Amino acid sequence: MNIALVTGASGLIGGESVEFFAKKFDLIVGIDNDQRAYFFGKEASTAWNKNRLEQEIANYKHYGTDIRDFNAIENIFKTYGQDIKLVVHTAAQPSHDWAAKEPFTDFSINATGTLNLLEATRLHSPQAVFIFTSTNKVYGDNPNFLPLVELETRWEIDTQHAYYANGIDEQFSLDHTTHSVFGASKVAADIMVQEYGRYFQMNTGVFRGGCLTGPKHSGTQLHGFLSYLMKCAITKTQYNVFGYKGKQVRDNIHSYDLVNMFWHFYQNPRQGEAYNAGGSRFSNCSMQEAITLCEKISGNKMTYQYVETNRIGDHIWWISDVSKFKKHYPNWEFKYDLESTLVEMHDFMSKRV
Repeated sequence: MNIALVTGASGLIGGESVEFFAKKFDLIVGIDNDQRAYFFGKEASTAWNKNRLEQEIANYKHYGTDIRDFNAIENIFKTYGQDIKLVVHTAAQPSHDWAAKEPFTDFSINATGTLNLLEATRLHSPQAVFIFTSTNKVYGDNPNFLPLVELETRWEIDTQHAYYANGIDEQFSLDHTTHSVFGASKVAADIMVQEYGRYFQMNTGVFRGGCLTGPKHSGTQLHGFLSYLMKCAITKTQYNVFGYKGKQVRDNIHSYDLVNMFWHFYQNPRQGEAYNAGGSRFSNCSMQEAITLCEKISGNKMTYQYVETNRIGDHIWWISDVSKFKKHYPNWEFKYDLESTLVEMHDFMSKRV
């Protein structure tokens, strides 16, 4: 039997992974204890998605296990053992704002939880491909010290800079920077996943996401920028813009496109590899530009408040260079651009809000 194990299975990337890999594996084992509701309140709960997956996917089995509990995690791996061919680890505390409130909770989930999964994989399913969703926050606020130029609706990098054409690559420094508490815990996990690949010769891949998005994202103010923005546009709820004149730039990758990256990596895995994984120059926007697009798609004028203080460690400009992944996996390509993502998000969310 071929089994794929997915953590954070009810979340955006986890849920997309369950749906994607259910067509390619005999059984999908999902792990998710809906900590998102604890982080951000019941409106951010992913229970609705868990219920949907259980109803719609016949070969899906769900465990409400906490990844911080090594014994419980190990028991799952013992149950399925060598049949586990793929581990997609998406479970996390995902907000750099929230992490500062409970650093122990943040680190225990993001760093220790990742170590638990790596070790359980090494002990019981060592041939499995292990995929980890990291974050561009591992680079801290170093991008803010690039030569940036203020344009009418966005910040942009100087056209003479090497990073202008394609964005920031994996050689960018992780050191001498303010990561945020969240960024630091993700760095620890990121490096550990690489180390298990290099030291134990396991097939491990790290995907450093920009803004991960899609119609099934349970977005809130503290996490899920595009999803929450569209939710506010649909419901006519006030949105808060934090700093940088609302011109901060993010690249946005649809959950399907990211999971498709996982699939390509799985078919030809590497040991301890790390990739920047965002929308790149193909799909990016500033906050101002995103608001304009959400107004256009929803047909509603948005109400938003500008807050002068930016979030600590937040990026002014981020665009991922995905050239390395494309070089390793030339058959992979983007399916969703920014506008098609937002249209799909609007249509799906309008049925739920």
